[in-house]
Amino acid sequence: MFTTPSAPAAFQKGNTALITGGASGIGLALAKRLLSYGLRVLIADKDISSSSLSSSPETKDLLTFEMDVSNLESWTRLKSHIDDVFHGQLNVLALNAGRYLPTSFSNSDPTNFYETMQTNLFGVINGVTTLLPLVQATVTTAKDAKGAIIITGSKQGITNPPANPAYNASKAAVKSLAEHLSFDLAKDHPNVSVHLLVPGWTFTGMTGASGQKEKPKGAWWPEQVVDYLEEKMKEGKFYAICPDNDVTEDMDKRRMVWAMGDVVENRPPLTRWRPEWKEKAEEGINKLDI
Repeated sequence: MFTTPSAPAAFQKGNTALITGGASGIGLALAKRLLSYGLRVLIADKDISSSSLSSSPETKDLLTFEMDVSNLESWTRLKSHIDDVFHGQLNVLALNAGRYLPTSFSNSDPTNFYETMQTNLFGVINGVTTLLPLVQATVTTAKDAKGAIIITGSKQGITNPPANPAYNASKAAVKSLAEHLSFDLAKDHPNVSVHLLVPGWTFTGMTGASGQKEKPKGAWWPEQVVDYLEEKMKEGKFYAICPDNDVTEDMDKRRMVWAMGDVVENRPPLTRWRPEWKEKAEEGINKLDI
């Protein structure tokens, strides 16, 4: 088997990958990286036409599939397509599709809550339940085969900032599901690693790049997120919680510890953003021993 020493175990030439939400942003950056390693890559996206990948010798191993990850029937069709084009082989499953719709309890219409959960949460559930058997079979039937499942979460699902309860809740649920999946597979299929990718501020369409000509100084490029993910995968880490140019890894840890402190110390929820707690929270975060 051909191996690339600098790549994670599952990112090897001849392997196959599926990336949802792969037409742009972090998903597209990951697709380009896997293509550079010699993988065959299938991008599944609701808007394939938005992809900047054009036909070229470098992208001869790129395939596309238009689908809505919230629709279970679409996943059944996708599985059949993978059976056809990859002969059922699937080494890398990257569940990256997501959407950010405004939600508030002051709005009596729950549509955005529902649609956020359908894409961000059930898009992951649908993907795992439909395609995990293919990943498991791939690493079982091929000698020394490695598999990886990458699930894109969000810091908002960990620190829970106010302003968008549905998005935060969807990503918190995704974190919990990914943790359970990692625990289960470590016992039954140790050749399949699971990784929760938590980007920092990243210059993509979803985070406000649309219409902007220049990347804000504080944001990372999607390629930097993929670099960080790769390093954590090579280290065998489940959590890939990315910093950015404004927020360090150390500060991320402090904010996460403070957020959990609300529960442990029975403080009011979301103290970090409450005006009456502002100074105490800032002081407490800075004094934490990490």
